[in-house]
Amino acid sequence: PWRDIPEFIAKHIRNGDRYNVTRYIVEFVILTACRSDEARGMVWEEVDFSNRIWTIPAERMKAKAIHRNPLTDRMLEILSILREFDTELVFPSPLKQKQLSDMTLTSFLRKHSAHSNVKGRIATMHGFRSSFRDWCSETGKDPIQAERALAHTVKNSVEAAYHRTDLLDQRFVLMQDWTTFLGSYQQEE
Repeated sequence: PWRDIPEFIAKHIRNGDRYNVTRYIVEFVILTACRSDEARGMVWEEVDFSNRIWTIPAERMKAKAIHRNPLTDRMLEILSILREFDTELVFPSPLKQKQLSDMTLTSFLRKHSAHSNVKGRIATMHGFRSSFRDWCSETGKDPIQAERALAHTVKNSVEAAYHRTDLLDQRFVLMQDWTTFLGSYQQEE
């Protein structure tokens, strides 16, 4: 459930002070609302720090089209920490310096009992995309921006012909709002 994500992040992701690539990639996937394989395969040449954009090449996207993601301050903070380790992959496996497996992220969610909207099930990384979309809907965010953020294609061919923008500038605001929400958990004293 989207309302529970800030607490999950505070208690299970941002609770350690030492480097942990799994925590960073889980948070990054949640922040960007990307597919986990897009983040797991992310390389530094895709990141434009000066323009605050992560560009995923078409061959790594489900729809086989380039996708640009705006990078918020927290996303850039994570990337800056990881940049110090000088590897080709942004989120490499700590031991083998190769792409993390999807099971690594699933294991993290299981270990921390990340609950799902489905009773008796643990959350999945892909489910955080759905949580993002629900948050957009329930907080009155623009549905077209939300769909662009998720890299969903326009199914109607006529509409697609006339709506070719990826709304990047508007999505900077959307993703900053999402990032702010995700960091909003305050522990009770």
